[in-house]
Amino acid sequence: MNAIVINIIVGAVCAILALTAYIIVHRILLKGQKEEIIKKAEIEAEGIRKDKIFQAKEKFLQLKSEHEQYINEKNKQINDIENRLKQKENSLNQQNSELGRKNKEAEAIRENLKAQVEIAAKKSEEYEKLRQDAIRQIEEIAGLTAAEAKNQLMESMKAEARTQAQSYINDVMDEARLTASKEAKRIVINTIQRTASETAIENAVTVFHIESDEIKGRIIGREGRNIRALEAATGVEIVVDDTPEAILLSAFDPVRREVARLALHQLVLDGRIHPARIEEVVAKVQKQLEDEIMETGKRTCIDLGIHGMHIELVKLIGRMKYRSSYGQNLLQHAREVANICATMASELGLNPKTAKRAGLLHDIGKVSDEDPELPHAILGMKLAEKYKEKPDVCNAIGSHHEEIEMTSIISPLVLVGDAISGARPGARREVIESYIKRLKDMENIAQSYNGVTKTYAIQAGRELRVIVGADQVTDQDAESLSTEIARKIQEEMVYPGQVKITVIRETRSVAFAK
Repeated sequence: MNAIVINIIVGAVCAILALTAYIIVHRILLKGQKEEIIKKAEIEAEGIRKDKIFQAKEKFLQLKSEHEQYINEKNKQINDIENRLKQKENSLNQQNSELGRKNKEAEAIRENLKAQVEIAAKKSEEYEKLRQDAIRQIEEIAGLTAAEAKNQLMESMKAEARTQAQSYINDVMDEARLTASKEAKRIVINTIQRTASETAIENAVTVFHIESDEIKGRIIGREGRNIRALEAATGVEIVVDDTPEAILLSAFDPVRREVARLALHQLVLDGRIHPARIEEVVAKVQKQLEDEIMETGKRTCIDLGIHGMHIELVKLIGRMKYRSSYGQNLLQHAREVANICATMASELGLNPKTAKRAGLLHDIGKVSDEDPELPHAILGMKLAEKYKEKPDVCNAIGSHHEEIEMTSIISPLVLVGDAISGARPGARREVIESYIKRLKDMENIAQSYNGVTKTYAIQAGRELRVIVGADQVTDQDAESLSTEIARKIQEEMVYPGQVKITVIRETRSVAFAK
């Protein structure tokens, strides 16, 4: 047992000694390697240091060479600048010497001129003395001073010039009057001959022809309901009498008569004539008539060669077809005035297109519903300005009745053209115009009351039918309304005979079965 322990201890000691010996030997080897690495590193560092020193020397030499080159260039530039400055200095010195020489010459010339001026002043004084002596001698001989003689000469020349000028002016004025009168008559006569047109006068009645008298009964309807519905929808009095194959449509407004005629035509062709159908057809015809008015305006502008007009002005021109001026068709009158103005403008060397445009538009105020209190010429001018017409055209429209000053050269042409067109024999009838104005005023009076939807003057102004809204006017209000309208018409208007006021109030209930 002890031997085993001793062996173990001896083995452990040997192992420890071996391990210690290994560690010592390993450290000795590592120290030798470390010293060798250090030596190698020192050798490499020395090589790197020498390389860097060599590179630095090379870089220094390169920079030194570049610096020397830069210094040489700058020195060269400085030398060039110094040379140029020396040249300029030499040039300035030469110029200074030249200026000095010229100053001396100028001073000599100045002294010479001064001497000449002194000599001239002396001669001027001598001349003035001689002139004064001569004037004094002339005054002594003539017995007048120089100022008095000058005044007498000027007055004599003024009187003579005034007499000659007045004589010349009188001769020119007389010749101008004769020439202008002859020329104006020639232009007007030539214009009238070249623009002759029909002078037919429209009346207040349209005849609607039918194929047989049986249709009259269908138009009248049961207990006259169809004819009443047609009259209420169109505002036209429909006269069904013994006249064979004809029905009379009576109204002062040509547009209403045309709507009634076209509506009757469609109803008779369709065969279905009853109140609901009548209202439907009348509404449709009114839309068609608006389209026809627009087409008429466009066709008129194309026929007259007028382009670029605002669409609202074209619509007003189309409405002229269904208006009259003192019984003369307004569209025919406007076309005639346009042609007359264009002809006269061509004769006078003016622009015929501008004159024609102004002539066509001169009466648009009569067909506009805006501001009816204004004179139609002023209203037409405002409409033309609103729709961007030229100032010359606007002034010609507004001044064709001399209500404003004429500032355009074509304004007198429009005035004369309007007078020529209206002065044709039979072209106008004052009675029809006053009759239509009276009926319009009557309708406007009734239309001014609240609750009134439509007003129609029929029976040549002997009856006024007023249609009111059932939701706004009661039965009692309708009775008092008729009395009030009658009183106002009696107070404000002058009319022959008596006027019957009929207030119509209808209640309609509409439902749809689906």
